[in-house]
Amino acid sequence: MLSKGSKEEPEPECQDPGGDESQSTEQLNVSRLRSSSVEIREKGSEFLKEELHKAQKELKLKDKECERLSKVREQLEQELEELTASLFEEAHKMVREANTKQAASEKQLREARGKIDMLQAEVTALKTLVITSTPSSPNRELHPQLQSPTKAVFRKGHGRNKSTSSAVVAAASQSVTPEPVSHECKEVDSILFAEFQAWKESPTLDKSCSFLDRIYREDVGPCLDFTKQELSELVRAAVEQNTLTIEPVASQTLPVVKVSAVECGGPNGFRSQIVTKCALSGLPRTCKHRIMLGDSGNYYYISPSCRARITAVCNFFTYIRYIQQGLVRQDVELMYWEVMRLRREMSLAKLGFFPSEM
Repeated sequence: MLSKGSKEEPEPECQDPGGDESQSTEQLNVSRLRSSSVEIREKGSEFLKEELHKAQKELKLKDKECERLSKVREQLEQELEELTASLFEEAHKMVREANTKQAASEKQLREARGKIDMLQAEVTALKTLVITSTPSSPNRELHPQLQSPTKAVFRKGHGRNKSTSSAVVAAASQSVTPEPVSHECKEVDSILFAEFQAWKESPTLDKSCSFLDRIYREDVGPCLDFTKQELSELVRAAVEQNTLTIEPVASQTLPVVKVSAVECGGPNGFRSQIVTKCALSGLPRTCKHRIMLGDSGNYYYISPSCRARITAVCNFFTYIRYIQQGLVRQDVELMYWEVMRLRREMSLAKLGFFPSEM
């Protein structure tokens, strides 16, 4: 305690050692922070440099890969162009070969048609020779032994010309016979000709067309209408399907017997019993021929009259099949008259007229 009269002396300030320590700690922390930030920056820059280096490497690799792929694309495009060019060249080559083959085929077709025309002319000439030869007045061109010696020597050195015109001229020259030739007048029936023309535009064997329907009703049906109805239907079907076979029997001269013989021969052909009863008419006749329907192996002996009727119908169907196949190359009117001639043969055979050779 101080006395009243004494002065108060100022007390000296006391320094706090804890404050200095805190300041130094803060400075130390600041320095540490600065050093750590510097280190972080350095490490960050190094990391970024490494990432940048990696990215550059990857970019270089991708550039190389793109360059390789572009080269592959260019190579593929070049190969594609070469392949396209080779395909076009091959296609043009095939087209040229096809055109060459087509030209050769057309040439062969023209030659074949010329040969067909020549053969048809020769067949016509031969038909003329055969028709003009009869037992009472034989054609001397078919029987050289009947010619005089001078003519025989002349014919001996004659060769057949291959040209069509010469064949026709030869036929015309050979058809001259001593017999008087009867000329008949002909006139085209407008209805029949119109039906034939309509059928000729699109040839068919269908019975529904007016042309064939009329011929079936007026000629084919009556001509193949025999006493044995069941066998007649089979014969008609075989003729339409072109599967009927006519052949001569083993013996050309058979006696007429009035017995009830077997109407159908066996499958052994000529070894079966030869009968003399017509299988179609049921009448005892000298059957010089027999027929077979398809591949059945069964033979039916027929009389000459029945054979003439069947043959007439077969000739008609053969001719219209030739027209359908395009083998007949004649004028429409000539084909029409040939059809009319075949119809007349069917009518005559139906009425019982037939050549003596049958």
